[in-house]
Parts: sequence; C-alpha cells; structure tokens
Amino acid sequence: MKSIRISAFGAIKDGREAKLYTLTNHAGMSAAFTDYGGALVKLLVPDKDGRFLDVVLGYKDAAGYEAGGESIGIPVGRNANRIAGASFELGGVAYDLTPNENGNNLHSGNDFYGKRFWEVIEAEDDHITFQMHSPDGDQGFPGSLDMKVRCELTEDNELRFTYDAVPDKDTVINMTNHSYFNLNGHDSGTILSHRVMLDSDAFTRADVQSIPTGEIVDVTGTPMDFRDGRVIGADIDSPYEAILLGQGYDHNWVLKNEGKFAKVAEAVGDKSGIVMEVYTDLPGVQVYTGNFLDQEPGKEGAVYPRRAGVCFETQYFPDAVHHEGFPSPICRAGEVYHTVSAYRFVSISG
Repeated sequence: MKSIRISAFGAIKDGREAKLYTLTNHAGMSAAFTDYGGALVKLLVPDKDGRFLDVVLGYKDAAGYEAGGESIGIPVGRNANRIAGASFELGGVAYDLTPNENGNNLHSGNDFYGKRFWEVIEAEDDHITFQMHSPDGDQGFPGSLDMKVRCELTEDNELRFTYDAVPDKDTVINMTNHSYFNLNGHDSGTILSHRVMLDSDAFTRADVQSIPTGEIVDVTGTPMDFRDGRVIGADIDSPYEAILLGQGYDHNWVLKNEGKFAKVAEAVGDKSGIVMEVYTDLPGVQVYTGNFLDQEPGKEGAVYPRRAGVCFETQYFPDAVHHEGFPSPICRAGEVYHTVSAYRFVSISG
C-alpha cells in the first residue's frame, strides 16, 4: 500500500531532533530519508526471490550522519566533486572556497549540505521535497538561492531526484546524490562482484589529486571501458594509470545523452539478481567504488569495509568551472537550475 510514515531519527549534538520519512509504493518498495542532511537512509527493493533487501549504505540515526565523513547518502552541493585550488573566477571576481582536500575544494568544503537540517516543504505518499536556503557567500559561492530536492518513489520502482533553484547572482551549481549502493544488500561485503555498464566512450583524465587535466580519454582497450559491461573487481587493481591514481575507480565518465534524460548506466548484484538502471540529463557521472571506506560503522550493526558500495554521482564534470571545453556548471542570475536523475530497480527472475 502506498504510504508515507514519519518517525523519530535521534538527535544531533546540539539537541535538535531529526525525523525519518519513509515512502512505500504499492509494490512494497520503500525509501527512507532524514531531514538531517537530506540523506537517503534506507532503500528496500525486491531481489530475484521476492525478498526485500536494503541496498544503500547508511547510519542508524542522525548522530551517525553528523559524525560520518564519507558523504553517505547525502545531496551534495552547491558544487559536487572538486574545484582546483579551492577558488575560481566569475565575472571578473575571484571567489575563495574552503580547501579541504590537498589544497582543493571537495564537495564544497567542510560546511556540507549534508551536515545541515533541510526544511520539509512537501511530504506526500509518493514524494518528499526538501528545501534549504543558501545565502550569498554560502561556502564561498556567490548568490542567494533556495535549493529544492524532490525525492519521488514511483510505482515503477524508480527513485527520482529533481533539483531546482534560481540564484540571484551568477554562480556555480552542480548538485548530486552521494548514495553508496550494494545491490546484494548493504551489509553483504564488497561490490567487487557487481557488473556495471556505462553508456560512455570516454572519461576525463585526472592528476594525482583527482583534478581533471582537461583531456578527454577514449576508453577503448582500457579497464575504463564499461560499454558492454564489466565486473567491477576484474580490473580495479590493475596498473592502468587512472586506476592507480584513483586507488580504484573514482572517475568521471563522459555521457552520450546530449542533455536529455536517458539511461546512462546499469549495475547488477550477482547474488541478489537486482538490476539498477541509472538515468540523468547531466553530462557526466562519477563512479566511485568506496576506495576510502575503512570499517565505517553503519546501521543495523553493519561495518562497511573498503569498497562496500558503489556511487553513481550524476554531475557536471569535476573542476568544470576551470575548463572552457567542459559543459558549464554556471547558472546565471534569474535562470532556473533544473536537473533530474533517477535509479530504477528491476530483478532477474530467480
């Protein structure tokens, strides 16, 4: 039965109480979000035998999200991924951000969107909409805006994220969701046996600090070629330069969707038979195989080892603000920032 359930989700250090909003569709699939950080906490989907598995990594309560440092399940903004030198110039004005990774800015610095309470402005049986006011100068970015994230669970077992904002100054906006998926179950170990397909002929080459060089590299004949499907673990420790620098897969693939909402990726859990299809209208996707997870304490007593989950972070390319040849993450004053990404689940019959 389609429904929404609201429950307590514990308190953070300053005493503020968080809530958990659980959406369930007619098929029994459910998605739970917390207003602390706007994080996706649980995602129950049917496996090949009709059993429901929780396929996202998460924490047991708000305190876990407050303490956690791996961006698990959160909406990332105002700019996802990296900006070189933690600064950029826009309209002749230089803007300084917080350097929080090797002198660069990762996921907009330490004042993360995922460490704030979001206002719930809609809570219906099939969707919840979070909103957060981001003032001029927030995280160092110009322009004030109200970021809205609509999280919808459809009757087709699709979890859809819609992002909307209108800045009052030219600014950078590049939102994504940073959920870690393990399609064999969140507590089932690593995702090395998952098979992944990417509709991409190329990736953006990056340096030792994961900052793009500006070069677009053809995937043909490399461990980066997922066009016909590839088991994640097959080449994740290969001596290929990009993989060595990323300590596994942590790269931006160039998508072929031409700005249209389309299927761009697929992942299959070998044990569960669960197939996840990824859709977006954005030009890139960062596939990250949890290379820096390190015995992270999670929900239901789980401890997440290295490579316990894989992220499909739909996005503008990393450091795009510094590369004229990349699709631009600049949203002009008064323009509507609007983008949609989705994760659709089906299962192979048992």
